[in-house]
Amino acid sequence: MSTVNVTVTVNGVERSAEVEPRTLLVYFLRDHLRLTGTHIGCDTSNCGACTVMLDGKIIKSCTLFAVQANGKSVKTVEGLAENGKLHPIQEGFKEEHGLQCGFCTPGMMLSALELLQKNPHPSEDEIRWGISGNLCRCTGYQNIVKAIQYAADKMAKGEA
Repeated sequence: MSTVNVTVTVNGVERSAEVEPRTLLVYFLRDHLRLTGTHIGCDTSNCGACTVMLDGKIIKSCTLFAVQANGKSVKTVEGLAENGKLHPIQEGFKEEHGLQCGFCTPGMMLSALELLQKNPHPSEDEIRWGISGNLCRCTGYQNIVKAIQYAADKMAKGEA
């Protein structure tokens, strides 16, 4: 099968790889770039474990071919921390016990990031709506909501 070169800026760094045209973005990130924070859950876009940001908007990376991301910018969960310092969203998940098994966590964090960029002071209902494309089978969501509220408060204080 033929291959194509795909170049994507991932977490601020331009990355390239030769892939088959049918390679999904999630596999490009995990298998070709070795960024395994993005998880593979359902391959049908229902669970949200593969959620990443593409040019600043969340997408399910199991529904997009890597070639469709060519020339674009992708942020994965690995790109949240900066200079060894946790992002407030990551800190919130830690401090508020917003994870158990951790499988949904990367997608939840990126969904929370998009939500807080659009709405820095979301209500509990708005948070629940903002993460509604992500399934968690462990936590019951309450601590995830608390984690996002924690991050919103910290970011509002300029601690991002």
